[in-house]
Amino acid sequence: MHFSPIPMHIPDGFLSTGVSLVLWIVSIAVIAYSLKRVGSELGERQVPFMGVLAAAIFAGQMLNFTVVGGTSGHLLGAALATILLGPWAAVIVMTSVVAIQALIFQDGGLVVLGANLFNMGVVGVAVAYMVYRTIYRLSGGKQWGIFVGGFVAAWASIELAALACALELAASGTSPANIAVPAMGGIHALIGIGEGLITLGALAFLYATRRDLLTAGEGSAIQGKLVWGVGLAIALLLAVFSPLASAYPDGLEWVAEEHGFIDAAQNPLYEIIPDYVFPGVSNEALATILAGIVGTLIVFGVALAIGYARRKRQAA
Repeated sequence: MHFSPIPMHIPDGFLSTGVSLVLWIVSIAVIAYSLKRVGSELGERQVPFMGVLAAAIFAGQMLNFTVVGGTSGHLLGAALATILLGPWAAVIVMTSVVAIQALIFQDGGLVVLGANLFNMGVVGVAVAYMVYRTIYRLSGGKQWGIFVGGFVAAWASIELAALACALELAASGTSPANIAVPAMGGIHALIGIGEGLITLGALAFLYATRRDLLTAGEGSAIQGKLVWGVGLAIALLLAVFSPLASAYPDGLEWVAEEHGFIDAAQNPLYEIIPDYVFPGVSNEALATILAGIVGTLIVFGVALAIGYARRKRQAA
């Protein structure tokens, strides 16, 4: 029986060296600028929130959900991070998640890591920010603007990130645009509905319990610590449920199998915790849970460290 999540991101071999290099350059530039902006814009409350959100997104991404036709989808989280933290901190959150997935769990190649960062951390965040801000402003700041804006922003972030990936595949000669674009766009339009519903549920929960987290301003230190502790506990709980992830291939893998370029994928250069299965543990479900917990804590620590480092440097 399959218990571990399906690897979800672009592997080495799918994109050409030229495309990968260009996307590395763009991603590094955006991340560098985001780090600069984060240092000046983050408050004391938002720094631990970065860690909690990054941990929750990492754990949530392990829970693939079945879509249709023998495929699955997973949370992206770019819209949720953007709505709660703003675009610059969201880029850092997504960078922390995607980088750890590639470096520790061999989910996504190292050569194409710049592309995965671009699709999820740049395109996903930028689209979510523009869509959510537009709808929220049109609502006049009303409640429906949060929920409708959140759902549409989440759906659009998935769809545009998938279309960006399709164009990268086409530019690399891996799959023609007339095949890759409709295939990736079609399946991710369905996956985006799941993303939208998850985001909507998270926003509704926060609106009912901690509405202040949806607005700018500083919460009290005591309340903040309690919220961050609960948030991290929820993220770890999600990791515990990771063996329940759908065993079906995710959208990109399904498209690659259906259209004959799955064999272009290259094996990773090394393995640490490959395929979200902790090595040396014979029980696959337990190995997956341990991998999820370790990954959740690592991502939490990385995002938290980046946030505090930028705050400290800005204050110096």
